[in-house]
Amino acid sequence: MLDPAWLRSFVTVARTLSFTQAAALLGTRQSTVSEHVRKLEAVSGVRLFVRDTHMVALTSDGEAMIGFATSILDTQDRALRHFARGDLEGRIRLGVSEDIVLAGLPLLLRRFTAEHPKVVLELTVGLSEILRDRFARGELDFAFLKRRGGGGAGEGVWRDPLVWMAAPDFRLDRDQPLPLIVLAPPAITRMSALEALERAGRPWRLMCTSESQSGIHAAVAAGLGVAPHARSLLPEGLVELRDDRLPPLDEVEFVILVGQPARRDPARALVEMIKTNGSLLRRRRNPAAATTA
Repeated sequence: MLDPAWLRSFVTVARTLSFTQAAALLGTRQSTVSEHVRKLEAVSGVRLFVRDTHMVALTSDGEAMIGFATSILDTQDRALRHFARGDLEGRIRLGVSEDIVLAGLPLLLRRFTAEHPKVVLELTVGLSEILRDRFARGELDFAFLKRRGGGGAGEGVWRDPLVWMAAPDFRLDRDQPLPLIVLAPPAITRMSALEALERAGRPWRLMCTSESQSGIHAAVAAGLGVAPHARSLLPEGLVELRDDRLPPLDEVEFVILVGQPARRDPARALVEMIKTNGSLLRRRRNPAAATTA
């Protein structure tokens, strides 16, 4: 038997890659989370994580277990929501950053609205910093967005390194300034890229500024240059550019900001669905690397 409590601890560690953070999110002790993972490894007969004092990483069996664990937990949650759905009605004002919307979130929202037809979902898509301001003004019940690593308000769903994104046939010319494609201010990815280039003393020229993530994807696909992007949300057809002449970028965290209205049904049900299915929102693949000049 795969105890749901073990699975929930495992999934939370898998998305945060931290037993300490997982325990904080679950409202329990780190020793309890470790024991849940140990029992799950014992029952399944495989090792799920590689651990030392500095890092936690999923094994290949751990990657496989994510799919099974989230499926089991999702089935359980859907059963509970099904029999409670008559009690759920009202309005949810949700703000989401565009890169999340362009990944796996639409399917999850479709499932939620199908299970809760009396709930009216008002979706706002935009830059994380703008959504954060709207949430602070009380214009959103909750927001699902990025923040730069290092803490701050919000319930963590997963962490992700920013990488340099390019078209598969893009070639980096060592003799020219870096052709840069970025979101308009105050985008987090823009700030990270410009600060990294400044620290490294790497010359660059601005090729495209877009108000939308889809505009960034189009410009990169056209081969106009490179753009900073969360690794697990790289769109199909674009790749991570790996080149030692490019400075490393920051890590970002995807978090949920929850206001008082979202602590009650029906918004609470959607918050829990997103937190439970965080791993399903990402694109789990190994992006190829664009080559250099």
